[in-house]
Amino acid sequence: MKNVVVIGAGFSGLSAAASLAARGFKVEVIEKHKLPGGRARKFEAEGFTFDMGPSWYWMPDVFEKWFAGFDKKPSDYFDLIRLDPSYRVFWSKDESTDLPANYELLKSKFEEMETGAGEKLDRFLKEAEYKYNISMSDLIYKPSKSMFEFAEWKILKNALKIQLFKSFKRHTASYFKNERINQLMEFPILFLGGTAENTPALYSLMNYADMKLGTWYPMGGMYKVVEGMQQLAESLGVHFHFNYNVERILTDRNKTTGVRTDRGDFIADYVISSADYHHTESKLLSHGHQNYSSEYWDRRVMAPSSLIFFLGIDKKLDALEHHNLFFDQDFKKHAEDIYKKPTWPSQPSIYISAPSRTDDHVAPEGMENLMVLIPVAPGLEDTEAIREKYLKLFMLRLEKLTGESILDHIVYKRSYAISDFVKDYNAFKGNAYGLANTLRQTAFLKPKLVNKKLPNLLYTGQLSVPGPGVPPALISGQLVASEIINSA
Repeated sequence: MKNVVVIGAGFSGLSAAASLAARGFKVEVIEKHKLPGGRARKFEAEGFTFDMGPSWYWMPDVFEKWFAGFDKKPSDYFDLIRLDPSYRVFWSKDESTDLPANYELLKSKFEEMETGAGEKLDRFLKEAEYKYNISMSDLIYKPSKSMFEFAEWKILKNALKIQLFKSFKRHTASYFKNERINQLMEFPILFLGGTAENTPALYSLMNYADMKLGTWYPMGGMYKVVEGMQQLAESLGVHFHFNYNVERILTDRNKTTGVRTDRGDFIADYVISSADYHHTESKLLSHGHQNYSSEYWDRRVMAPSSLIFFLGIDKKLDALEHHNLFFDQDFKKHAEDIYKKPTWPSQPSIYISAPSRTDDHVAPEGMENLMVLIPVAPGLEDTEAIREKYLKLFMLRLEKLTGESILDHIVYKRSYAISDFVKDYNAFKGNAYGLANTLRQTAFLKPKLVNKKLPNLLYTGQLSVPGPGVPPALISGQLVASEIINSA
C-alpha cells in the first residue's frame, strides 16, 4: 500500500484524497486550520452561519460525476435546490432585472431589452452548449502536460468552433447590441479572473452553465459540500490532521520523502500540495527543486483578490434576492483599477450573497445573512481604515438603490481582504481566484501538475490545471490522483 500525504483540505485536496483512497492508497491530509474547506470554510457568530468563500453552485454535472465515481450522489450528502430567479441585477435606483430559471421566460426578458434577442440567445447558447460539451468531454479532464495532448483529430477539427483565439467581448458583441445584455453575458467572466477583452470566447460555455444548467444552492450553505466530501473521504479511510502547519517538504535527491510539520514528520511515497503553488515552491521546497522562478510568477496575470464583508442584519431586506449583482457603476473603470493600474477602485462593482433569502437556518429569525464582495487588485495595501471606508461607501449606495435603511441595522460585522488571504492561505499576492484565464494561461500553459525534478511531488488547485472555481478544483484533484495511480 503506497502512502500519500495531501497538503491542504480544500476542494482539490479533498477530491484527490478521496480518489486515491478509493484505489487503495493510504492517504493522510494535513490542514493548517481547524476544519476542512480551504477558501470554502465556514464560521458561525451570534446565530449567523457564513460561507467564507464560494457561494455559487454552478455546473452541477461536475459534482454529480465526481460523486458517481464513488457510487454516490450529491443527494446522499446534501439537499440541493435550484434558485429562481437565478440572480438579481441592479442597474439603478428602483431598476433591476431578475434572471428567471425558466428558459422561455429568460428569452422574453432578453426580447424586452432588444428586439430579436430571444432568437439570438438560442443561437448563442447552442454554440455555448457545444463548447461546454467539448470542454467537459475532451479538454478539461486532460492533465495538460503539453500541447500534444490537444493534437487529437477531434479537438483539432473543433478548434475554430470553440473559438479559443477570439475574445469573449467580440463574440458577445457579434450577437447582441444592447449594453445591458452584454453586461449580463460578460458577468461570468468575473469568476474566471479576467475581462471580456482578454478572455477567450471559448468561455461562453459559462453562459450555458449559467442559463441552461442553472444556479443551485445546497441547503445549509456551500459548506455542506465540503462536509459531504470529507464524510465520503473518511469512509474510504482517509485520515485528517487539523491544526498542523506544514514547514517543509522533505526531499532526498530526486524524490520527496514526506513533509515536516510543526507537530512532527509524515513519511510518504507521494506528496500532493493543494496549498498555494507559489508558496509551496518558494517556502516549502529547498533550492533547486522548483518548477518555476520568482520571475515567472511575477509575470503571471493574477485573478482579483476580494474585499469581503460578512454582515448580520437585524431585519429582512425584501429588495434583495439570494444572489445580487450591482451594475449601477461602470465596470470598465473598475476593471482598469484591477488589471491596468492596480489601485483601490473608485467605482466598484459589487456582489451580494444573501442566503437567508432562501435558507432560514443561516440567520436568526427575522434577520438577514449577507456576504458583500468587491473584486480588487491583488497585492494592494490593505488597512482597516480602507475596509471601513468601502463598507460605508457601499452601504450608503445600497440604501439609495433599495430605499431601505441598512447601515444602522448591522448587528454583526467581519471583514476579510488581501492580508487575510495571505495569512490564512499563503495566497500569492493575496489573490482570491488564482490565475486569470487568459489565452496565455490556459490549458497546457498553466503551471504543471507534476514537479519536473521531483516526480512524486504533485500540485493541485486553482493555480494549476484546469483553473479557478469549485468544479475545476474537483477535477484538478482527480487529475493529480490519476497521475499517481498511473505511475504507482
